[in-house]
Amino acid sequence: MKISLNAIKWYGYDDLFKLPTEQLVEKIGAQLGALEEEPVHLGAMYDGIVVVKIVSCDDHPNADKLHVCMIDDGGVVADVPRNDQGLVQVVCGAPNVRAGMSVAWLPPKSTVPASVGKDPFVLEARELRGVVSNGMLASASELAITDDHSGILEIKEDEVGADLIKPGTPFKQLYGLDDVIIDIENKMFTHRPDCFGLLGVGREIAGIQGLPFVSPDWYTTDAQIPDAQNSTMTIALTNELPEEAKRFVLVPMDNVTVKPSPVWLQSFLSRQGVRSINNVVDITNYYMLLTGQPTHAYDYDKLLKLDAADSASFVIRNPHTDEKINLLNGKTITPRAEAIMIASAKTLIGLGGVMGGADSEVDENTKRIVLEVASFDMYSVRRTAMAHGTFTDAVTRFNKGQSPLQNRAVAAKAIQELHDIAGAQIAGNVIDQNWLDSSVVERNSLHLPVTITAEFINARLGLTLGSDEVKTLLTNVEFTVDVQGDDLTITAPFWRTDIEQREDIVEEVGRLYGFDHLPLNLPARDLTPAAKNTLLSAKATIRTKLAKAGANEVLTYTFVHGDLLQKVGQDKAKAFQLSNALSPDLQYYRMSLAPSLLEKVHQNIKAGYDEFALFELGKTHSLDHDQDEDGLPDDRDMTALVVAANDKLKKQGAAYYQARVYIENLAGVELSYRSLTDAELALSEAQPFVANRCAIVSVKGGPDLGIIGEFKQSVAKALKLPSYCAGFEVDTVALGKILHDKNDYQALPRFPKTVQDITLKVASDQSFQELDAFLWKHLWNARPDQSWMTLTPISIYQKDDDTAHKQITLRLTIANYQRTLTDKEVNALLDTAANAARDSFNAERV
Repeated sequence: MKISLNAIKWYGYDDLFKLPTEQLVEKIGAQLGALEEEPVHLGAMYDGIVVVKIVSCDDHPNADKLHVCMIDDGGVVADVPRNDQGLVQVVCGAPNVRAGMSVAWLPPKSTVPASVGKDPFVLEARELRGVVSNGMLASASELAITDDHSGILEIKEDEVGADLIKPGTPFKQLYGLDDVIIDIENKMFTHRPDCFGLLGVGREIAGIQGLPFVSPDWYTTDAQIPDAQNSTMTIALTNELPEEAKRFVLVPMDNVTVKPSPVWLQSFLSRQGVRSINNVVDITNYYMLLTGQPTHAYDYDKLLKLDAADSASFVIRNPHTDEKINLLNGKTITPRAEAIMIASAKTLIGLGGVMGGADSEVDENTKRIVLEVASFDMYSVRRTAMAHGTFTDAVTRFNKGQSPLQNRAVAAKAIQELHDIAGAQIAGNVIDQNWLDSSVVERNSLHLPVTITAEFINARLGLTLGSDEVKTLLTNVEFTVDVQGDDLTITAPFWRTDIEQREDIVEEVGRLYGFDHLPLNLPARDLTPAAKNTLLSAKATIRTKLAKAGANEVLTYTFVHGDLLQKVGQDKAKAFQLSNALSPDLQYYRMSLAPSLLEKVHQNIKAGYDEFALFELGKTHSLDHDQDEDGLPDDRDMTALVVAANDKLKKQGAAYYQARVYIENLAGVELSYRSLTDAELALSEAQPFVANRCAIVSVKGGPDLGIIGEFKQSVAKALKLPSYCAGFEVDTVALGKILHDKNDYQALPRFPKTVQDITLKVASDQSFQELDAFLWKHLWNARPDQSWMTLTPISIYQKDDDTAHKQITLRLTIANYQRTLTDKEVNALLDTAANAARDSFNAERV
């Protein structure tokens, strides 16, 4: 937000700026708001430019549209040729140039202000059609005041005074141009709508310097609006949205003369980054910039024409279905259904809090207007602006929540200015209606008084302020403070919308006193080491172990496209959906990690990676699972892995067992596997897996970890997966409990290991997992002491002519830490296991 220091001084607050500009700007940055960029010293643009009077103006002898002017600069500019009377010759082509005018002269060696910051244009004396021109006489556009370049700027005595119009006066002394512009980040004032006006900023500049600020006399909640001069205009108001439009002031005015604004007003708007339109519109913008309260003017006669009526009706309502409005920016929109609209009896005339309608725009033919000073719900205005991509100065202020208690004051002052500058007079019934709580109106404050003690403030700021010091800090910025013993009862002024509780007062006192003055005492610190975060440690361990096993970690988006959910068989209705997704590809919160990994398999194979394992650690959400008491999703930390190999490798075996190798190596404890129940198969995370080729993996005798298995043919087809592809998805928290404080290191025996296979012929419906667990148990219990062993599946084979049986082959690898085992010992160990399998499963050793 651009702040003109001269504009604040203009209201009689010169004492606020006694500090050197650099120190003041530093203080503003520390206690009020961070600056977007370095302050702009506007006066430097006008160095060398002076006020002159045109003594004579004759036609150019060699050009029809040029004039030769002799100007009086009071003799202040050196090194320019002069005639016997001390006058300087300048050639000018402006159509409005004439003798007797007071204008701005840019002598040779001066820079055209409009070119500063671009490609600076430095003037020099040069011939124009055979006549030397010493510099130029400037237009308002060239002086960077407005974009009017139709003629040179005429300086009028009634605007600048008799002293400043004298020849030789530095031009920057006129119209407040010897100014400093500071640009404060809008976000610094997000909770301070009063600071979106110059009065609010001036008040805060006083407060942070410990100076008292007194608002102008007219800035009161009970400001007086003059009586109507006549009753030629009639207006009516209907409010269908009292909760969203808390206050509405409407003033009918006639005898309006629409014309360009005085130069001081044009200059003021220009310095604030606002383009001058005409005197009526400029006045509405002026008071918006001064107070932070947007205002608007309607052409009364255009309203009558729209409704074909004798009086103007204003209706605050939502738009009707398919209703459209032509906005001032040239766009025609269909407003969102919940937008606050200003309508006449028959048509829309304004997008409430955002922009007026083009059909009721004030233009050069306007003679009668209706001034509107309204309050709108900040959240509704923000949603409407975002929905239609329409961001205006009014939106910037309305979506911060302007106080409705200031509307009457702004209306009364704008009425006076419209009378002075545009000749306007009140010509009918003035409407000032509010739908505020009666207690708010009675106490002239939006919130109840706050009772607090200096001790409460000091305890939180580390200060030793007394009650009187706190009172002074707050009354400087126009709070009302009543001291009764140790208690301070504090009432916020009517423009403050943010003071609701004691902590707000603490923040206010700390800011005004200066946070840089707070004591620099280090807080007491407990030297006890922070507790170890077991989940973070577990994630680090998981990443390390999987990476060492050859897997590659990926990080995919938490949000996925609905098409991906459909491809893996998951129901989009069970996923949390974003209502304002940044992209159609990121609409749904993923219900499991596996789909995101499977989507990357084909991409990696296509990129030339024939065999790989991908894993990811992340959060998932699903309506299948519990939610908290607020209905928010219960997020789960999961770990997923997918192994895959290009079909051209013709990799033997089932990918399922390769996935088992990863999970068993990762867990480092004995795991068990079981088939999924019907209820488990219905869960979202189970949908990508084949029902008869997946299992619930769990710790032996412990909790379930997750799902492991191969993927459905429909999933493989949709995502172009190779035939060799499997994976698992397990709970990271449950896995972390296994890994917590577990020493995974186990030294390998230094004696030779023995490797032998065992093949058992069993019934075709015999569960491999059951047999595998049985053999492991018997082998482990019967192994020689101090032995290390593994049991690895090799194959499951079924003959074509024997469908009742299958052959399962497993490979035993065993070694001892103290000696070399003999073949006889290993054979005996396998015989023991085979005999036990025969007794329990009727298994035949092949």
